Amino acid sequence: MESGTSSATLGILPETFQLGRDDIAGQIALIWEQVKAPVIVPLLRVATFLCLVMSVMLFVEKVYMAVVIVAVKLSGRRPERRYKWEPLQEDLELGNSAFPMVLVQIPMYNEKEVYKLSIGAACGLSWPSDRIIIQVLDDSTDPIIKDLVVMECERWASKGINIKYEIRDNRNGYKAGALKEGMKHSYVKSCDFVAIFDADFQPEPDFLTRTIPFLVHNPKLGLVQARWKFSNSNECLMTRMQEMSLDYHFTVEQEVGSSIYSFFGFNGTAGVWRISALNEAGGWKDRTTVEDMDLAVRASLKGWKFVYLSNLKVKNELPSTFKAYRYQQHRWSCGPANLFRKMLMEIVRNKKVSLFKKIHVIYNFFFVRKIVAHIVTFVFYCVVIPATVLVPEVEVPKWGSVYIPSIITLLNAVGTPRSLHLIVFWILFENVMSLHRTKATFVGLLETSKVNEWIVTEKLGDALKTKTIAKASKKMKIRIGDKLHVLELGVGVFLFFCGFYDLAFGRNHYFIYLFLQGLAFFAVGFGYVGIYVPHS
Repeated sequence: MESGTSSATLGILPETFQLGRDDIAGQIALIWEQVKAPVIVPLLRVATFLCLVMSVMLFVEKVYMAVVIVAVKLSGRRPERRYKWEPLQEDLELGNSAFPMVLVQIPMYNEKEVYKLSIGAACGLSWPSDRIIIQVLDDSTDPIIKDLVVMECERWASKGINIKYEIRDNRNGYKAGALKEGMKHSYVKSCDFVAIFDADFQPEPDFLTRTIPFLVHNPKLGLVQARWKFSNSNECLMTRMQEMSLDYHFTVEQEVGSSIYSFFGFNGTAGVWRISALNEAGGWKDRTTVEDMDLAVRASLKGWKFVYLSNLKVKNELPSTFKAYRYQQHRWSCGPANLFRKMLMEIVRNKKVSLFKKIHVIYNFFFVRKIVAHIVTFVFYCVVIPATVLVPEVEVPKWGSVYIPSIITLLNAVGTPRSLHLIVFWILFENVMSLHRTKATFVGLLETSKVNEWIVTEKLGDALKTKTIAKASKKMKIRIGDKLHVLELGVGVFLFFCGFYDLAFGRNHYFIYLFLQGLAFFAVGFGYVGIYVPHS
């Protein structure tokens, strides 16, 4: 009798749980239906409308720049045609005095793997030895690395190179603070121009002979910017994706700014400034994490012109670990948004530049490229479009969900034709990174506590990479547990949920995109992106 009772009880329990689950599911469905019509649908419609407006803004900007680039190429408007350029030559009477005095600044911070590259390249520049000063600005906190840098400087000094090793007792202002402090030394007063190279940049010997003549023969030019060339772009898929994004920036954005407006954002390295322009603009400021862009905007508002040399390339290293890349992108997204907030009214009130240039700086340079581009990429493609699967009352027109993004993607791909076959991977990766860029953009606009967070981009160098690859194969098993990126995993779960819902009930066939994008978020969330640096 007892056994019969217990078996009956066991039979009832699953039914009770099933009823409980059905009841909970029914309540959730009821709440969803009650909230959806009056709240979710209107909000999603507004979000869709705003995203479509931002998509059109971005689309127009991309098409406009494409038209300008084609016109520039067809008209042959090379910098040498727009500005006077003649090679500098030694004067029989004046000797080397015909060459202006040049300061070369190399800011660095614990750059053990790459410090020799930039110092060696700078010391190898073709310029009269009595007309150049190499200034190594070392903010390193590791005494061993400091000693190594000192020895390298002494080695070059013994060869007759005029090289100065400068340190300071704090890291206030980070890179901007170091550069500002470097300009205070008495020997800098004799210099006319300053070239700046980050620790992983390796200029060719003819760098100064190709850039300085522009500044010497064109007194209104304040900056000459060279293009970046990536030494490790083939290292992994992540570096190939970075190459695609940065090649577009240099091939299109910088070229358009230089050709039409004589203005673009200084890239912080591989450029030469006229020191008088730098000083007139107010020198280096550390109020944002983009001190280079800050200086460029202020100098432009003083009336100085810039020129970009697309055929002059300086070799450097891309971040090859996801951690380093993510920190870099936070800085590059947060800084411009914060600078926009700080300088908007200053630009509006400026009397020295034309209305045409003001509109370009405020709307094209800052608002569309630095704010709208990040926000629309994440919000539209990773939140709004997936959400319309769950709310079929809201529809995204085909031109907004397919045609415009396709054209924008193809226009972006022109910068790196060799990677055209990777375009799908690039789209998925850029959408993942837009999560961090959007977050950083709002941090900059709202000026939250992390607005001035500065973490130096880690460079691995060839020597460390060889060790890394050797160790990585032994430690791949612990990789998943090494670090999980919760935000990416959360978005990945959301996209997969929307994908399965669309597969079961939808009619737009978004599920193919949703599953692929979800997989991309999961890949990044579990750390399977970039070079893996195992713990020692």
